[in-house]
Amino acid sequence: MSRSESQTNVDWRKILESGPVTVSAPCRIDMGGTLDIRTFSNALQHHGPCTVNIALDLRTTVRIAPYARGRIRVSSRGFRDAEFPAGRAPFRHPLGLMFAVAGFFQADGVHISVHSASPPRSALGGSSVAAVALVGAFTQARRRQGRRPAVAGRSVALIAHSVEESIAGVPCGLQDQLAAVFGGINAWHWLAPPQTGVFRRETLIPRRGMRRLERHLLAAYAGVPHVSADINGRWVRQFISGRRRQEWVEMIACTRSFAEALRRRDFAGAAAAMNREVDLRRRMTPAVLDGLGRQLVAAARRCGCGARFTGAGGGGCLWAIGEADALSRLRPAWQDILCARRHAHLMDARVAGEGIRVENEG
Repeated sequence: MSRSESQTNVDWRKILESGPVTVSAPCRIDMGGTLDIRTFSNALQHHGPCTVNIALDLRTTVRIAPYARGRIRVSSRGFRDAEFPAGRAPFRHPLGLMFAVAGFFQADGVHISVHSASPPRSALGGSSVAAVALVGAFTQARRRQGRRPAVAGRSVALIAHSVEESIAGVPCGLQDQLAAVFGGINAWHWLAPPQTGVFRRETLIPRRGMRRLERHLLAAYAGVPHVSADINGRWVRQFISGRRRQEWVEMIACTRSFAEALRRRDFAGAAAAMNREVDLRRRMTPAVLDGLGRQLVAAARRCGCGARFTGAGGGGCLWAIGEADALSRLRPAWQDILCARRHAHLMDARVAGEGIRVENEG
């Protein structure tokens, strides 16, 4: 979609009177996150920075429907409904990213409803996934005017990322949007100018192998929310000041080793690479794991598995990988640990082979 197309005035209320549009996208678990932020990937380009993520079939669903002309309303589980005049919604707001995406499309007379199957602020990329689904919904709705559809593909991810980074006040990575758009199990290789493109996608396990992988995964919500900007911001400031750069070089090597092990179905090797990466991050910022998180990681290592926080840590979710027998020993151990905190629980770790999709139109 070109800039001129996105900025053309559209009567969204009229378009949606023929029926709402509903689009969903999956969240992700990840390894090597933060390296997708250009602050790191540009400076470390000669080391081959990459990120690995696995899309989970915990989907965020966004519905756009007609509303009062001149108004924008957003409803989302876990947040108080918010409504503002079109074009005047604050972006520094708990639902600000949704309003910012609506602003990008000059939306007017639209009610945006968001439902996520994952816990709010769980470090699974939920807000970015919602932005992807909303970009997809607006783009799909434009088809009713005979405009070119772009529900799937890199354009949706790049629009959602650009809007998020423009209002975040800190540099943002792209891995969450890419997992939401493409689904599956991928390594994302981050490219710097003058190379064309922003990333290169490498599929590590094809769709036919995803069900087998699920026997080697475990995911849990630790019962407390996270704020990624707190830890990511610290990492960015350290890196810009010239500190801790060798750790990031070593983390690139760990992530590349993890990707190669996953490609070979060497789950013990993947676990070892993950544990080395987590040790490096804990050395830089011990707060990536709280007390319960440290217990979960320790239990995973005792069972011969790897365990890592999702995203930038500091709350939210953790996940583990290892041989199937090791995971079978770890599951009851994690269940016992999680019982100590209200709202903490094991999560469904089914892999989402499909990324963004239209659930309903009209």
